Amino acid sequence: MSATAAAVSVGLSGCAAGETGNPLSSPAWETPHGVPPFAEIRLEHYRPAIEQLVGESRKNIETIATAEDSATFENTIVALEFAQQPLERVLNVFYNLNSAETSDAMQELAVELAPMLSEFGNDVMLNERLFDRVRTVYEAAEAEGFRGLTPEQRTLLTDTYRGFVRSGALLDSAKKAEYRAITGELAQLTLRFEQNVLAATNDFRLHIVDTAELAGLPETVRDAAAAEARAAGLENGWLFTLHAPSYIPFMTYSERRDLRERMYRAYNSRAFGGTEERNNSPLAVRIAELRRQLAQLLGYETYADYVLEERMAGSAERVNGLLDELLERTRPYAEREVAAIRTYAATQGFDEELMPWDWAYYTEKYKAATYDLDDEMTRPYFRLERVQEAMFMLAGRLYGLTFRENPAIPVYHPDVHAFEVYDTAQETTEERLLAILYIDYFPRAGKQGGAWMTSYRQAYVDPSTGEEVFPVVSLVCNFTKPTNRRPSLLSFSEVTTIFHEFGHGLHGMLGRGSYPSLTGTNVRRDFVELPSQILENWVSEKEFLDLWAAHYETGERMPAEMIDRIEAAKRYLAAYGCVRQLQFGICDMAWHSRSTAFDTTAGAFDVSAFERRATQRTQVMPPVDGTCFSTSFTHIFGGGYAAGYYSYKWAEVLEADAFALFKAHGIFDPATARSFRTHILTPGGTEHPMELFRRFAGHEPTVGPLLEKMGIPTASTTVDR
Repeated sequence: MSATAAAVSVGLSGCAAGETGNPLSSPAWETPHGVPPFAEIRLEHYRPAIEQLVGESRKNIETIATAEDSATFENTIVALEFAQQPLERVLNVFYNLNSAETSDAMQELAVELAPMLSEFGNDVMLNERLFDRVRTVYEAAEAEGFRGLTPEQRTLLTDTYRGFVRSGALLDSAKKAEYRAITGELAQLTLRFEQNVLAATNDFRLHIVDTAELAGLPETVRDAAAAEARAAGLENGWLFTLHAPSYIPFMTYSERRDLRERMYRAYNSRAFGGTEERNNSPLAVRIAELRRQLAQLLGYETYADYVLEERMAGSAERVNGLLDELLERTRPYAEREVAAIRTYAATQGFDEELMPWDWAYYTEKYKAATYDLDDEMTRPYFRLERVQEAMFMLAGRLYGLTFRENPAIPVYHPDVHAFEVYDTAQETTEERLLAILYIDYFPRAGKQGGAWMTSYRQAYVDPSTGEEVFPVVSLVCNFTKPTNRRPSLLSFSEVTTIFHEFGHGLHGMLGRGSYPSLTGTNVRRDFVELPSQILENWVSEKEFLDLWAAHYETGERMPAEMIDRIEAAKRYLAAYGCVRQLQFGICDMAWHSRSTAFDTTAGAFDVSAFERRATQRTQVMPPVDGTCFSTSFTHIFGGGYAAGYYSYKWAEVLEADAFALFKAHGIFDPATARSFRTHILTPGGTEHPMELFRRFAGHEPTVGPLLEKMGIPTASTTVDR
């Protein structure tokens, strides 16, 4: 579906704010558990509802700012926390669907709404009277050592005050105007960046009609490609795309090196060059430059300094220290792994230079030869429905959760499943509804690539009634679809992915607190990956796989020797994988650690050359001219990971240390699981994450367990606060 911006505007003009029949304008959604009424929502509902709710939010803010009563924690800080909640409820729906079920028209609407929403956000954070009241409450509490406030209240007060300061509240009028201009432009550019990547991903198609070009591809991959072709309206052949369920198997199994190279170059040059409106190179430079200007406007030397002040790591120096140490420790092992694959490829008659498009193909062959293991051998034991049962079972074993699908709960696409999540309290046998969980498994044209967890509603306590409001969480993936001949059978990597996202989901579902901005996954960015990454560990544990991994046709359990081989392969290419992640983190820090201006003149700044220089020391495979991953690096140029991609490695340090406790006491140990829930999952962002980690682990994290997990000997090193 496509539409011009003008057509979108005309289409939306017929529905005035508050018009009867607009479900988004309703103060309460008459649906099971108050979830979004997806079936009733149309594109034309968004603009009038958002405009109406922005207006109402402005009135709420003005009421707080102009109150005659003395400013207090309740009438200022708590009131501000909930002043925009109806608007945020609708924006959660809009932006979540703009990632999971979008269209050209919806994307254009997002761009149109961005200036209004950015202006409103700035109007709140730059409201001098409002800030005066916030500062009054903060300074009074600080003077008394924050006595009388719970840790949660102190965090909310501190975060609110610092949020204003970090959003320009202390700037003079001229600099406030500059701040508005920068943030307004950033809001639009980051949206355009993501949209260009999605368009580039959707635009590429490899349509094969000659069976000779399918050489090496397993039957499951061929079936999926044939189904893709039919879905695309093609009369015959097999269709391969850049979406992960298509791209990864093709790169792993295709014997056609020329086609692998074509796919690789297409994937790794998305939004790099091409038409002006689809080229992300100037957008990346402009976004990085605007962020630098923003940071320096607020008194920081670099954007990394600005961001990391509010992270668990605390400083660019500490982040770079971790990245450098891990690179120093792992690169020699990664080089050995590459050399081993190069040697193996030569034994298979490959006499050319090993290139990145050869990597997945030969590493899979090497794994099969060395460990007698590959994805096609394990895939029959990972039927999607069985994997889902397994992760629900794990949540039950660890945290006492029960999941029940409820078809009466509205969903936004037929592929989406909705579950009620129940918790059996330890002191009673009664169940209580804990959360609603959506799961959306399969790729489609209107969905961004990758996998993520998100929330439609955070947990909080209603300040007017005192009632606890439970969260609504969603997991969104892009997994191999079922075909006419086979159910959806996941690769081991896909199984790991869904457990990763389910870990985020548990964080969101189990989080509890009074204030929505502090519950669930609303934690410091470099802490948020701990609950997700630790859950990946169970996927390769024999004790866990023995409970559920069964052949989808025969029902026979996964053979013990296959599970042994999975465990033996845990460390396979671990150092290479680590260096690859470090490459992304180092590139991110390079983009956001500049204190001097980027030249944003068209064509003046070579994005590819900048990326190449920044990541040269991480390069263990030959670079490929004409490719550039920065232009599709949505984590840092579209999402919230700018100067924060390192957090995946930081969290790996945390999770390796934390999982060592599970291993020491048993991977299903109730006491360890209870402690992890109590100290890590439930508190959300109410306290500093290092304090939470210390309570769980009894010590500060060290890199030793992570390096040992990769098979790299090392002395223990502390990641200090």
